[in-house]
Amino acid sequence: MRPQRGVGTTGADHLVGALQDLGVDTVFGLPGVHNLAVWEAAAAAGVRVVGVRHEQAAVYAADGYARATGRLGVAVVTTGPGAANTLGATGEAMASGAPVLVVATDIPSTLRRPGVYRGVLHETRDQAAMFVPVTKATVVTSAVPDLYADTVRAGSAALRAPTGPVHLGVPTDLLGAAAGGVVRTPLPSAPRQPVDEDELARARELLARARRPLVWAGGGALRSGAGDLVGDLAVRLAAPVVTTFGGRGLLPPDHPCLVPGPPYVPAVGRLWDEADLVVSLGSDLDGTNTQNWAMPPPPALLAVNVDPADAAKNYPADVVVTGDVAAVLARLLDGLPQRDGLPALRAAHDALAGEVRALVRAEEPQAEALLDALDRVSDRTGVLLADMCIAGYWAAAFARVPGPRRLAYALGWGTLGYAFPAAIGAAVAGRGRALVLVGDGGFLFACGELATLAQERLPVTTVLVDDGGYGMLRFDQVHAGVPTRGVDLLTPDFVALARSFGVPARAVDGFGEEFAAALAESLDASGPDVLVVQAALTPPPSTSPRWYRRRQAPP
Repeated sequence: MRPQRGVGTTGADHLVGALQDLGVDTVFGLPGVHNLAVWEAAAAAGVRVVGVRHEQAAVYAADGYARATGRLGVAVVTTGPGAANTLGATGEAMASGAPVLVVATDIPSTLRRPGVYRGVLHETRDQAAMFVPVTKATVVTSAVPDLYADTVRAGSAALRAPTGPVHLGVPTDLLGAAAGGVVRTPLPSAPRQPVDEDELARARELLARARRPLVWAGGGALRSGAGDLVGDLAVRLAAPVVTTFGGRGLLPPDHPCLVPGPPYVPAVGRLWDEADLVVSLGSDLDGTNTQNWAMPPPPALLAVNVDPADAAKNYPADVVVTGDVAAVLARLLDGLPQRDGLPALRAAHDALAGEVRALVRAEEPQAEALLDALDRVSDRTGVLLADMCIAGYWAAAFARVPGPRRLAYALGWGTLGYAFPAAIGAAVAGRGRALVLVGDGGFLFACGELATLAQERLPVTTVLVDDGGYGMLRFDQVHAGVPTRGVDLLTPDFVALARSFGVPARAVDGFGEEFAAALAESLDASGPDVLVVQAALTPPPSTSPRWYRRRQAPP
């Protein structure tokens, strides 16, 4: 229960109260001399603060929490170097559309002299400016009476579609300052965006003319909660559905229209080539998913997106319907007739699934074994977090994803070292045991967070694939015919490292039955554990050096 506000409360109490009014009950942070008042206020209000070992991990954890829940993820960090340490993780949240609020303190307002760098502890010439390229917005509070409203405004902006990170800057002296009662105002509601009737009519015309439509569903469709509506649209059109990395889990794995593989597989890519209409839902058709726009422009493109510029920036759209995907589809489905062809589509997808699995087996038998083991436990895990490592690439593209928000992947910036600290937030979210796939190189980015997992007793299974270095980059150098440089790493005894933090750990060779049994057993644990796998994998066809398409001209 949040304490009553009145005489004797502080600016930090107002900040924490605003977070509670935004629905926040957990934040991630690292203490610093300038933000200790927030920790005190959070404890008084009953808000859980999960302390991490690096500020970047605080934002990754907030990101993992936001992706797992759709709620606001909050990171609280200190001034100057603490704020700067968050920028890589904040950029990932921006590129992936994760609603994260980064609360960063700043030097005391009484010591700041505009335009002058004075050498105050942790001073930055313009701290807010650091966040501009990697956030939706920056909000800087300048007075205690504004702190509650500014916090609500910043958090609401992060949650408003299109979602993304927002920076809130707070001079440290405002946190400890005495504050009177706060005027609580209703949370700003997202403005209802009416669906344009002319756009809907033109969209219906495109759908009526199409004979071979393809549905391309992205992260915007998933974040809008539009899974059932997307499935209904596909069934009525008897159309295949390809999901981007951000859209994986949108449809249940057994949905008759869900294409059982990514567009990097030629047999799946042909569905794009053969379509006479692509229906893009909540996607910007980015370079990663389209093989840097080597996929040819479709004969017709219907795009649904909350941001019309985002919808058509990479491929020209014949019709853009502006709005939330779920809201638009609810209108678009009204009166849409049922087409024939669903049994044939299901049969085609069954055959395609066999073709995709045969490709995986031919490309990398160990990857097939990994995927089989992951698929067998997918209904027992909460969120699968895949790092930018070869095992993570295989899982992100080909593993079974049983539902929405069950896969977290650094699909935006592609930040190495994302998955392990992001699992802190996914585990705190209460969606079941988090399962991490990380390589030895990426794990060393944030291995200190073993202490966080142990201290908080978080339900996280970490599968650490040790190939002695940066395997993807080693592959690039070997196939370029140049010597390997900088990619072969001296690594610790990972089992001993985990155990030194009190985290149970074991090692296996490869992804055979011993691995599968150990993975299944780990899901019964209550706290964290680590499973080290000695294995080297060939990268999957979803990685850029292995794309089967090559762009011939600028997009």
